[in-house]
Amino acid sequence: MIEVDFNCPILAIDSGTNILSIALNIDGQNFSIIEDMGNRQSEYLLPKLEALLNEANTNIQSLSAIIYNQGPGMFTGLRIGIAIAQGLSAPFNIPLIGVPSLDAVASLIPDSKYVLAAIDARMNEVFYAFFDNQQKHRLTEYRVDKIENITLPENINIDDIQGVGNGFSQDICNISGRVNMPSANDFINCAIHGKYPATDADNASLIYVRNKVALTVNEQAIIKK
Repeated sequence: MIEVDFNCPILAIDSGTNILSIALNIDGQNFSIIEDMGNRQSEYLLPKLEALLNEANTNIQSLSAIIYNQGPGMFTGLRIGIAIAQGLSAPFNIPLIGVPSLDAVASLIPDSKYVLAAIDARMNEVFYAFFDNQQKHRLTEYRVDKIENITLPENINIDDIQGVGNGFSQDICNISGRVNMPSANDFINCAIHGKYPATDADNASLIYVRNKVALTVNEQAIIKK
């Protein structure tokens, strides 16, 4: 097991959506960048990271861990994020910690008993999971499906569930939800307070819950009708 000292500098990278978020915690100070990059994550992630390190007057070698968005999320963005994390980790043996995106989303409303975390998955679908925040426990697998196909966990009243995530830009199961999304700082907090294992660069991984990443031309035409 790889041990991480969270009192030392920690870097987090979240490139799982169009919003690029990078955070650095060092000596009790927080440095962060949050910018809408669209589909230009690969072009700007490294320059933005270099600017953040320069602002904090530190370097990669000083890091005790690099935290990354493990998914599910935007396929290309996640791949870019983990590739950068692995590239930074390998030369200096810096531990990597993958934090699932839906866990970070659910952490935004810690006082809610039951939480439905939902992220826009495009193609009229959402990535989602149900959580028991009081018991710090995930109630379902990470899933992707159309909103109308989401079913509640057994023995849980819908009135006891709060929703969070950008998937709530649409109505989901008559559950009220906040269209909030985590920043890289939230991923750091999850890593500190959670039980996510640290790995080396070779063993870092992503969570995929969808085999299909795009609609065919015919499927797009059907939706537009």
